[in-house]
Amino acid sequence: MSTQNILTTLKAEHDQLKELFSQLKDTTDRASKKRSDLVDRILAGLIPHAKWEENVFYPEFLKRADRDGQQTHAEAVAEHRAVEMRVIPDVLNTDVSTPEFAGRSKVFGEFVEHHAKEEEKTMFKMAKELFSKEELAQLDDDYRRWTASAEGIAVVNKAIAEFQAG
Repeated sequence: MSTQNILTTLKAEHDQLKELFSQLKDTTDRASKKRSDLVDRILAGLIPHAKWEENVFYPEFLKRADRDGQQTHAEAVAEHRAVEMRVIPDVLNTDVSTPEFAGRSKVFGEFVEHHAKEEEKTMFKMAKELFSKEELAQLDDDYRRWTASAEGIAVVNKAIAEFQAG
């Protein structure tokens, strides 16, 4: 029986996002409401996940990492920045009933899927060596508390407002 820890939680969230992006990819231009709802669900899952990684998990990982881990960290941060600074604003500022939205949302999904795959294959593997089982379980507890806290909600709301502003 496996114990719940931050790596299994983040992996489960990656899987949920992958499924939502698959559903989004299968929509047509006429499915405006469904597309909007799916984007909202994607952002509701992705933004708390990404912001917590950036503010807590990645800095803790970096403190313990060797050179390879530092490079892995730099790649993860760069991928987050690319999606947050360009891809998400482009998707949010595109009419959901257009082929342009279909193309941009497909790229969004591909970026997130690539990032998740790399993170699971490399960073999570390293994290299993860098953190004790107890630390990984504690990070999971901290994550759950943070996502429900006023601080976590404020960070997420600020990020969404910035994405919408483009």
